[in-house]
Amino acid sequence: MERYFLIIGSISAFFAVGLGAFGAHGLEGRLEPSDLQTFEVAVRYQMYHALALLFLGLLLERWPGSLGIWAGWAFVAGTLIFSGSLYTLVLTGVRGLGVVTPIGGLALLAGWVLSAAHLVRLR
Repeated sequence: MERYFLIIGSISAFFAVGLGAFGAHGLEGRLEPSDLQTFEVAVRYQMYHALALLFLGLLLERWPGSLGIWAGWAFVAGTLIFSGSLYTLVLTGVRGLGVVTPIGGLALLAGWVLSAAHLVRLR
């Protein structure tokens, strides 16, 4: 499982860099400043949690455990829902998508709590 988190984290980081460049060079001047800021928040949180997945994958190689695996999947789901909803909201203008963003945020928070619980259980 740890290998999957390393792969997903690497791919997610790749897309975060690409989307960040797209936002900075392709969207600047085309979006309202508040929408551009929202896009940047999505990129930033995607990168933070891509790095978290890489760290978690390495951690699980040495200290496996179900809480760590649950943490990884929470990071994956949270990134898809949180950042994905913000990207979609900004690029489509469909504001109703903002109601699912907090669900992604809760999944990201759950990932951090599960990560901490995994570390606490280590011997």
